[in-house]
Amino acid sequence: MDLQTLIRQTLADAGGWIGFDRFMELALYAPGLGYYSGGRNKFGLMPGAAGGSDFVTAPEMSPLFGRALACQLAQALEATGTDTVIEFGAGSGALAAQILEVLGERLQRYQIVDLSGSLRARQQQRLAAWGDKVQWLDALPERFEGVVLGNELLDAMPVQLIHFDGQQWQERGVVWDEAKPGFAWADRASELRPPLDEPVDFVPGTVTELHAQGEAFIRTLAERLTRGAIFLIDYGFPAAEYYHPQRLGGTLMCHHEHRADPDPLLRVGEKDITAHVNFSGIALTGQDAGLMVLGYTSQANFLINCGLVDLLCTSDLAGRTMAHRLITEHEMGELFKVVGFAVGEGFDALGFAAGDRSHML
Repeated sequence: MDLQTLIRQTLADAGGWIGFDRFMELALYAPGLGYYSGGRNKFGLMPGAAGGSDFVTAPEMSPLFGRALACQLAQALEATGTDTVIEFGAGSGALAAQILEVLGERLQRYQIVDLSGSLRARQQQRLAAWGDKVQWLDALPERFEGVVLGNELLDAMPVQLIHFDGQQWQERGVVWDEAKPGFAWADRASELRPPLDEPVDFVPGTVTELHAQGEAFIRTLAERLTRGAIFLIDYGFPAAEYYHPQRLGGTLMCHHEHRADPDPLLRVGEKDITAHVNFSGIALTGQDAGLMVLGYTSQANFLINCGLVDLLCTSDLAGRTMAHRLITEHEMGELFKVVGFAVGEGFDALGFAAGDRSHML
């Protein structure tokens, strides 16, 4: 069965309509068929590179990303009295390799949770030098301790779409259109609303996202992490900016061969589907679940706090040029944010020492 047939069967079983979150889940993660569970190479530095790729993440852009992040992880391991890093969605394994190289014997275990079998094989090849120190988990343990890491993890979690028609909000879902033929949008009445305390005058036609699965993930971490810390890095905004009335079309975006487009209903399974993160929702969910918010800041502030400037001084010109993209405002420095949590009382996390924006959440 191919992916389109699977989704069409799912639609039929559901009466002809499914919410976009279910569609996105199938498009990305259907076993053996979805974008992340298939064999396509997704990560790479340049379009046209050997094997093809769709986008670049910070660890592929510069090894200094992982080296700077390792300084924060080392502090967190010490502060929490743990010896394990648990990375969710480890991609090509580049970030894991950078962290393992820096932390050395301070790190007893590096555990990876990844839904993609093809990516796991790629990670195992890249990380073979560290032997049994690197472990792959099929599921999150019921109880565990350590420092949790997720780089560009939350943006790939399925989101609900809602549409404002000028009178009311409706949930946007997917149907099969025999006339095209192809997948098409269809809205249904819903109680779903943007998570805002104050009323906002949204423009008719506004479409935006809700992050129920991402927030559920945070609650699960809070429930099962008995000792440790969490650091999540992704592109996104606080709620007031995320749900600003001028953001008419939301943030949903697709990536294929280093090109972006806004239509997830085409080339299903061949391209990534992402949405920016509502960091207010993530932070409040963690806090309500009993976690301590360590801080929230831009990627630029975080990496500079973790010693990136000193690392730049040891790099050659080409290395400095690539690493500079991690912190410049028009590249990754401002769009990407970092939020940190801890179990218990917390600690003064290095990455948030200057430029903490928790008050904006």
